[in-house]
Amino acid sequence: MVQTICCIGAGYVGGPSMAVMADRCPGLDITVVDLDQQRIDAWNNLGRGSLPVYEPGLEAVLSRVAGRNLRFSTDVAGAIRTADMVFLSVNTPTKRNGHGAGLAADLTYIEKAARQVADEARGSTIVVERSTLPVRTADVLHRIFANAPGARFEVLSNPEFMAEGTAISDLECPDRVLLGGNCESSLDDLEGIYAQWVSPERIIRTNLWSSELAKLTANAFLAQRISSINSIAAVCEQTGADVDQVRQAIGSDSRLGHHFLKPGPGFGGSCFRKDLLNLIYLADHYGLTPVANYWRSVVEMNDWAQQRLARMIVRQLFGTLRDKTIAILGFAFKADTNDTRESPAIAICSELLREGAHLAIHDPCVSEQAVEQALAERQAGVTQVGGASGQGSFRVEPRLELVFDDADAVVLLTDWAEYGELDWSRLAKRMRRPGWVFDTRRGTDLAAARASGLETWAIGSGEQL
Repeated sequence: MVQTICCIGAGYVGGPSMAVMADRCPGLDITVVDLDQQRIDAWNNLGRGSLPVYEPGLEAVLSRVAGRNLRFSTDVAGAIRTADMVFLSVNTPTKRNGHGAGLAADLTYIEKAARQVADEARGSTIVVERSTLPVRTADVLHRIFANAPGARFEVLSNPEFMAEGTAISDLECPDRVLLGGNCESSLDDLEGIYAQWVSPERIIRTNLWSSELAKLTANAFLAQRISSINSIAAVCEQTGADVDQVRQAIGSDSRLGHHFLKPGPGFGGSCFRKDLLNLIYLADHYGLTPVANYWRSVVEMNDWAQQRLARMIVRQLFGTLRDKTIAILGFAFKADTNDTRESPAIAICSELLREGAHLAIHDPCVSEQAVEQALAERQAGVTQVGGASGQGSFRVEPRLELVFDDADAVVLLTDWAEYGELDWSRLAKRMRRPGWVFDTRRGTDLAAARASGLETWAIGSGEQL
């Protein structure tokens, strides 16, 4: 019977997952560990507004379990030694160098975590893959654990299906919980945990490989829908159709549904692009070239969606952004999260900076440091303030109204609720004329912006012909 759990990795997956598990299973003793002392300190400073992950409802859950049956610590070895079950929730980024660079997943952190589990675990330990991993990763773990003296291991797969911004509700009321493994008794132990709050019909058992592949496939299908509707949005703009009307019509088909049919600047986040690339690499590895090319087109469509938006902004602003100020509304990859990983804002802002624009960036939950780091990794030679590089500049404004000062254009990139309630009659007076509003999310009141004397553009709107 599982009584103590260790989760290695205190990020967007490990923290919320274990918080909900501790809340729903008060009999479990759970420790989330990470080598990043600053991150652990942030988790332990509940109530000070410094949690490393912004997620609606997370703080309320933590207030019930922190210090009761959930702890955050840097003592990785100690937590492993006392654990009956270890969850692996570490980062698996795309490789940047070597064989498979740009496609394959980098398993460095998974391997390090597995080796430490092999070194520190005592007796019988169930190891659960919580991170999104390439198919057959469990083989690697089995080989590592086979050399551990005096300990027995079973490897299970339990991929997360939560979406950032709705992670807590997704964890509390999941569509399904997927358990992959070959040892029935270990699967029983893991299912027994989830059964304390998830109904049996929502718990699915598969073999290890099906579970690993199902997670990649789910993300690939969701990304595909986003690329599909963005391609149709571009067609709408050229034909006089309206993408909202089109998606309402096709989404009403019960075979399709409305989920992930909202146009925008492209998909982002830590998973979709990475998992698509992983699937492409897998197909290439097995010689399935048409399969690889099919999924590669989804990535290419996403890249094109971002490039076309940046180029359209340049075109509308008379072909040059030199000495022009552009207000950027939103930098997170989606609303209700502070995650900027693979955010469309990074690619679009970088293109605007290369055109010489001066960007004033606002996001209610993304820190100035996070914006600086994201743009520094993408864009070389950009200065934070002043444009000394000659390639544009950017500044981060915590006060929303200040980004409108002397702005030639406003670009909405993340559909935070507050951007839908902007007082355009007041804010338009702070801008230069002719002023533009580019709404890449259909997330603000463009009629009010037009009434205030601004030119407007909305993704997927054929009225702009």
